[in-house]
Amino acid sequence: MNEAHKSRYSIHPGADKMYQDLRYKYWWSGMKRDIAIYVGSCVTCARVKAEHQRPSGLLEQPPIPIWKWESIAMDFITKLPPTPSGHDSIWVIVDRLTKSAHFLPIREDYKVERLAQIYTDEIICNHGTPRDIISDRDARFTSRLWEMFQAALGTSLNLSTAFHPQTDEHTERTIRTLEDMLRACVIDFGGSWNKYLPLVEFSYNNSYHTSIQMAPFDALYGRRCRSPIVWHEIGRSQLTGPELLHETTGKILQIRDNLAKARDRQKSYADRRRKPLEFGVGDYVLLKVSPWKGVVRFGKKGKLAPRYVGPFKILERIGKVAYKLELPEELSNVHPTFHVSNLRKCLADHDLIIPLDDLQVNETLHFVEKPVEIMDRQTKQLRRSRIPIVKVRWEGKRGAEFTWELKCDMKAKYPQLFK
Repeated sequence: MNEAHKSRYSIHPGADKMYQDLRYKYWWSGMKRDIAIYVGSCVTCARVKAEHQRPSGLLEQPPIPIWKWESIAMDFITKLPPTPSGHDSIWVIVDRLTKSAHFLPIREDYKVERLAQIYTDEIICNHGTPRDIISDRDARFTSRLWEMFQAALGTSLNLSTAFHPQTDEHTERTIRTLEDMLRACVIDFGGSWNKYLPLVEFSYNNSYHTSIQMAPFDALYGRRCRSPIVWHEIGRSQLTGPELLHETTGKILQIRDNLAKARDRQKSYADRRRKPLEFGVGDYVLLKVSPWKGVVRFGKKGKLAPRYVGPFKILERIGKVAYKLELPEELSNVHPTFHVSNLRKCLADHDLIIPLDDLQVNETLHFVEKPVEIMDRQTKQLRRSRIPIVKVRWEGKRGAEFTWELKCDMKAKYPQLFK
């Protein structure tokens, strides 16, 4: 079996292929079972082969908020074209109950102190202090100052599981809608995106939202805001006193009921394409990683780096779909809690230690490969612009690799190559 699986003439076939290759020349009792166990315990196959099964982990959703702006979600849109005022990012903050949102133009290099001041002026002054905030693990959201600021306000921070962006899907969906609206504005009307951001925010909040079956302004204020599209009668009677309280409370109950129906529908759709997977404390698993060159390239990534590293021992179960791992010292800069979709059961020998010194895994769990030299220079001719690009030779574990990169990105990140 060792020759049929690990030799240079076989190169790690799967259990079915290996059985079909051997069955014409060899036979013993329980042959197919033994081959399947042997292939399943091969650590090289576990590290390099992709899974062809449904993603692991059923959809788990946070509880529905009780009142308006008590539970919010936030994220950043970065790398936008700089505006005349220097803004190159948007801070997206969404109320999870009414779906109303604020789109705040900022700069990517703003410090946490500046963000805390903007948060106070735009959110706390208009909506009060929320009970909890759902966000990803951006460095600004995990900083000590941001944690102390929210603790002083009595707000709990619910950070997403590391390297699992689907956790905060609410904000991601809002960001996609915002980007589409900004693209449409720039194409139709021209100019800088910051001119249209207030109008985009008004349009988003004043338009029908499927999950709550009304506009966010309708859920927040009791009716849509007046605009050339939405008119209200001048002599329309206004609710006051107990009637206003009863209508507001009834609308909140209606929103929660609509959200519950939408969440059940989303979960039923999502779980059809996923499979449940559970591990026990003390089990050994492999951890999925991604190859990375250190710069943003034209959608390309390193090809021959391993897909998994490990094995690592599970120390604790966090919630229903996340686990805390016992990581070695080489990965001390990585957050130890991972979603179950990033883990794979390890059937190999648990005492096998795979060194990580030469893998250079960074804090975002990517393999880092460094450039060696600039081999060639060209200019990419577009319709209205010319983009300088350079051919880079990368230092890889399996020999040299050459890619074309943007000259401005390489010069900013690796200026020593251009001396």
